[in-house]
Amino acid sequence: MADSSAEPTDASSGSVGSDENATQIQPIRMPTTEEIRAQDVWNNCGVRAVTSGVMGGGLGLMMGLFLGALDNPIMHDTMTARQQFVFTAKQMGQRSWNSCKTFAIMGLVFSAAECCIEQRRAKHDTINTAFAGCVTGGSMSARGGPKAACIGCAGFATFSVLIEKFFDRHT
Repeated sequence: MADSSAEPTDASSGSVGSDENATQIQPIRMPTTEEIRAQDVWNNCGVRAVTSGVMGGGLGLMMGLFLGALDNPIMHDTMTARQQFVFTAKQMGQRSWNSCKTFAIMGLVFSAAECCIEQRRAKHDTINTAFAGCVTGGSMSARGGPKAACIGCAGFATFSVLIEKFFDRHT
């Protein structure tokens, strides 16, 4: 059965489709006013930071619920089934709220730092991610003292760069 959609052959050169490798030039589509406004809003570091904080909080809440459900606390033999359920629900809620706050702060600080560094340097590369990771890790572990802040800085910066390389966001 012959394929009717095959390119006709050129009898003089014996090749298939002479314009096969030619690139077609597409017209440039200019963005609409709404697209430009939306991009301007998203380029605002405050909007990015708050959005990342809210999304991080949601992720932390879900992770806290999931991991809280997997916790197997030691139950007292004297607890009834209802008391055990209430105890487990309270533990899950507490763990979810703590994870929610942690991830919200982490998302907010990282996004704000990366956006500010990116705007200051006027470049979009992995160095921004490393600095933002350092700021985030250092600030989140600063309560443990200077040594903990340095370790947090180095650890979170390394993790951020590895994630960037894995997803290959920057060229």
